[in-house]
Amino acid sequence: MLFSSNVFLFVFLPAVLILYYLPHWQLKNRNILLLVASLLFYAWGEPFYVFLMLASICVNYLLGRLTGKKENRTGRGTLLIALFWNLGVLFFFKYWNFVSQNLNLLLHTHIPGITAKMPIGISFFTFQAMSYVIDVYRGTVQAQQNILDLGLYISFFPQLIAGPIVRYNTIADQITARESSPELARDGILRFAQGLAKKVVVANNLSILAETVFASAAGRELSVPMAWIGSLAYTFQIFFDFSGYSDMAIGLGRMFGFRFEENFHFPYISRSISEFWNRWHISLGRWFRDYVYFPMGGSRVDRKRLVVNLMTVWLLTGIWHGAAWQFIVWGVGYGVLISLEKLSGIPRRLKNRTAVFLYAVFTFLVVNFGWVLFGAQGLSAGLYQIGCMFARGAVGSGISEAAFALEENWFYFLAAVLFSLPLPKRMAEKLVSGREDSAFASCLRTVWILGLLLLSVSFLAMGAHNPFIYFNF
Repeated sequence: MLFSSNVFLFVFLPAVLILYYLPHWQLKNRNILLLVASLLFYAWGEPFYVFLMLASICVNYLLGRLTGKKENRTGRGTLLIALFWNLGVLFFFKYWNFVSQNLNLLLHTHIPGITAKMPIGISFFTFQAMSYVIDVYRGTVQAQQNILDLGLYISFFPQLIAGPIVRYNTIADQITARESSPELARDGILRFAQGLAKKVVVANNLSILAETVFASAAGRELSVPMAWIGSLAYTFQIFFDFSGYSDMAIGLGRMFGFRFEENFHFPYISRSISEFWNRWHISLGRWFRDYVYFPMGGSRVDRKRLVVNLMTVWLLTGIWHGAAWQFIVWGVGYGVLISLEKLSGIPRRLKNRTAVFLYAVFTFLVVNFGWVLFGAQGLSAGLYQIGCMFARGAVGSGISEAAFALEENWFYFLAAVLFSLPLPKRMAEKLVSGREDSAFASCLRTVWILGLLLLSVSFLAMGAHNPFIYFNF
């Protein structure tokens, strides 16, 4: 069930909100409601794999309890079992076919693949479950005694299938003690409306152009201007798609009294590649930092070991995103670039504004090329499109085609550029500065929410193209 679907917007969400805010409900009853709603939400699109979700809840609950027992001297053993279970399930559904196909090519074997499709969002809820057991083992959180509360954490529908990756220690107290207020719900509705507009108005429309260009690249029929236009379309599409989903997830969480951490912070204004990844998919970066990078020694090691640590993290980051060579190359490429930044210290050495600006442009171009590899129909198609961007292997001039594409999509590009910058947010904050609780601010918020919702619904009513990129992960 998509957040941007009519079923979710006009049936599922209103029904859950009405039931949740029934008077005199105790928090434990509201948690049960949210757990049932979350399982129904997942079962809507994955009727079989909801049993895998239930198995994940039960196994991690049991292993968390065993790991957290003070008298248990084999806490490390139960932790290893938890890692084996979670990573084993993830490997089987997401990576088995990729590994078996490559082994068959390399060794001339006949290892069979699987025909089952990958469960939606498996990378997200698996990482959440693992972080819970790891934190129990480390002693940073207490093992959850109530399986229903742990089930709510693992399956909570706002962030279940496309993040952000919510760490147990950030919401453990909120599960058992939180307050839902009209003010928090209002803020949640505003955040949800903004995310919905990002997704439906900008990302969905740019996705049509991006997919057309990727198809041309796969068929080796791409011109220079269309290669660039397509790359920029996808660069903005993936940002507004994923950050829009995160905004909707954060907004939905607030409607039910939860406060999730931010997942994006204007990544396209970054002045270095390292800064970009501190602003993009923040929850994933912190997960790898705390559970992989720091345990390996982080940056408090010699230069050679630092490179090994960074390359390991970025190889795993690439693999996390998908079982294909393009993701591995994408991840390794970032590992190399960030290692060079760390070793050279170039971003810190830049003092004058011109140098800082030029390196920011370089960062954006690197990210843009990376998204081409990320979104292309295979590694060779992605490399071909990057080559076309530099007139290598390009077909035709593409000038008239590019002019038509820009004429049809100029509004979406303009909106994408504008709302990738912090300027609109700062202007809105200035507009209500000092009178946040006034009638003027309240009226302004209401008009803005209604305008975004009406605009988004009008696009949905037209049957707009409506994919979600990160559902694949």
